[in-house]
Amino acid sequence: METMEKDTILIADDAELNREMIKFIFEEQYNIIEAEDGEQAINAIMENSDKICLMFLDLLMPKKSGLDVLRFMNDADYIDYIPVIMITGEATDETDEKAYEYGASDIIYKPFAPNVVMRRAKNIMELFEHRIYLERKLEKRTRQLRESREKLERNNEFLINALSSVVEFRSLESGEHIQRVKYFTQLFLKYIMKMYPQYGITNEQAILIVNASALHDIGKIAIPDSILLKPGRLTAEEFEEMKKHTIYGCELLEKFKQEDNEFYHYCYDICRHHHERHDGNGYPDQLKGDEIPIWAQIVSVVDVYDALVSKRVYKDPFAVEEAARMIMEGECGIFSPEMIDCFKLAKQELFAVTEGKFSFADVMVK
Repeated sequence: METMEKDTILIADDAELNREMIKFIFEEQYNIIEAEDGEQAINAIMENSDKICLMFLDLLMPKKSGLDVLRFMNDADYIDYIPVIMITGEATDETDEKAYEYGASDIIYKPFAPNVVMRRAKNIMELFEHRIYLERKLEKRTRQLRESREKLERNNEFLINALSSVVEFRSLESGEHIQRVKYFTQLFLKYIMKMYPQYGITNEQAILIVNASALHDIGKIAIPDSILLKPGRLTAEEFEEMKKHTIYGCELLEKFKQEDNEFYHYCYDICRHHHERHDGNGYPDQLKGDEIPIWAQIVSVVDVYDALVSKRVYKDPFAVEEAARMIMEGECGIFSPEMIDCFKLAKQELFAVTEGKFSFADVMVK
């Protein structure tokens, strides 16, 4: 929104002669407001702040001094967009330092030459106008960049969800597994960030990790239907091929990678390592302990939980309490103590979503 053009100068001085001298210099080009003491000056600022382009402020005035007025302008943020020239005949190094500390743009000593006052005032107003113009331009550009980034993030999330849903479509699943994994990942991250700050996960990184979790099974696109949709137990050879979805997924990510950024690394780590286990008995790299990235550990446990409580072509769903027992007692592979702690903390929220008590879509971070 365009602001009103500033065309008013405020002269605050208890000496009428000084006010008249300054008024005489500027009255042909500017509207003039006068104040005889510090309180009048403060009232004039509050009533006319959107019009004042410059203020002349006497150091020593009744009721409130010039420094008091400057202090008020700092507290109320007026000093950021109203330039102030102090006028004084009794300045000291200490008062000069205070005036500049409180934001005065210049100090003019009495008696003053009109042409000097005019020139210095013009310079200050031009500098302030230019600074405010640049600040507004930067603010506008920042807003545009933020809006562009938010739009790009929304588009990226849509594409990620669409791509990851292809796997569910092929697997004849409900289409909600990806959304549940994202929500459960977000839930675990909340507790990891609270209980284990040593991992240093920020809110911004958490958002990236949640979105990256959607691609954990993207490599299943390359698994033959005869294996992916087999209703019974897989043979040893078939299971070895199924395990390769972690590798295939990383190969797909590598082909489509546009830049080597943080989000790509989260996607890669989660895709490759979400079947690793804390004791080293996972796949494909048999990583153990903290060798497994924490974000891959999170997706590992939430993926197992959702697989247990969901119907698959090869199994019926387990009850939530039974699924929780199997995870905590190590029947689905060994998870780290941190993951088990977080599972215990998040258990009731996991159950509530699984049992349909509320929709995960209602609680996902936007």
